[in-house]
Amino acid sequence: MKAAVVSEVKGAFEVLDISIDNPEPQEVLIDVRASGLCHSDLHVASNDVGFPMPAVLGHEVAGVVAAVGSAVTQVKVGDHVVTSPVHSCGTCIGCRTGRPYQCRVPSHTSRAPSSKPRLSLDGAPLTQFIGVGGFAEQVLVHQNTVVPVPREIPFDRAALLGCGVVTGAGAAVNTARIRPGDTVAVIGAGGVGLNVIQGARLAGAARIIAIDLSPAKLELATVFGATDVINGADTDSVAEVLKLTGGGVTHSFEVIGLKPTSEQAVAMLEVGGTAYLIGVHQPGSSINITPFGDLMGKQKGIRGVAMGSSNIAVDIPMYANLYLQGRFKLDELVSAHISLDQIEEGYNSLRGGAVARNVITSF
Repeated sequence: MKAAVVSEVKGAFEVLDISIDNPEPQEVLIDVRASGLCHSDLHVASNDVGFPMPAVLGHEVAGVVAAVGSAVTQVKVGDHVVTSPVHSCGTCIGCRTGRPYQCRVPSHTSRAPSSKPRLSLDGAPLTQFIGVGGFAEQVLVHQNTVVPVPREIPFDRAALLGCGVVTGAGAAVNTARIRPGDTVAVIGAGGVGLNVIQGARLAGAARIIAIDLSPAKLELATVFGATDVINGADTDSVAEVLKLTGGGVTHSFEVIGLKPTSEQAVAMLEVGGTAYLIGVHQPGSSINITPFGDLMGKQKGIRGVAMGSSNIAVDIPMYANLYLQGRFKLDELVSAHISLDQIEEGYNSLRGGAVARNVITSF
């Protein structure tokens, strides 16, 4: 099959012919119909964060089940499905208490080191990014990472449910547990940030402030539910948030992955507020906080967020049904449709600040 392969850190995406194995008992083979371009993949392609190269990146996938292993019970051939990078064993304390995103043994969904690799190039194994490797004509994944979705949802919209939607909306609904009347600030109004905004809207936040440098993204943020927008290029974002809210927000979300904006997320909190760090930072980066003044004196909290604290078996169908009811936006998240051969071009537009998501729909 064809797949976009990154051979080295900072290398280009090359479309090559690679080999994909047959499903083992717990595995599902999926014909990919749509694959979203996420910043996380670009981060791994551009930085040495420990993923062996060469690799097939991509983790936001929708498609049709082509084959299943002998022990697969959750999906069948012909099902429309979404994959997700939430890997869960199903039996550890995290999984058994409804927190698969905190699975203690996520390697359970990987093949044993002694097994044949799922993906290979000229006989040599390829790294399958986060167990998915979605920039390809097919993916071979563990059934615990696969969720069926209604056939009525177009593949390009469905793909976004697997990562961007659950990460953003989940951070608002699951991690922060926003309540009606809470105030919210979202720093970064890209694909994930827009989902934080609409998650906060769903949860009943009274005020949702979107912060970005792009006027186009801020305009789109209002469509997703932002009540106020701040262009960080024109004003002091922290001062403006404090002014708008009369003292700070209940919840702030940093969706960029930068030191200055992470520190701003803490600074714009009200007494007792919490900052949620979603954006992927550079390896070895750190942020400065004042333990006495911020954490003790003002009782602020800081929390890292992984995959929106999502139980994908529950949350993905929920958002899918909300979309079909007209209560959750997916159409507006898709910026452009591209082919697999255009992946470099697609990521160049992402580097340039493209709104929302580019989605590969032609393989």
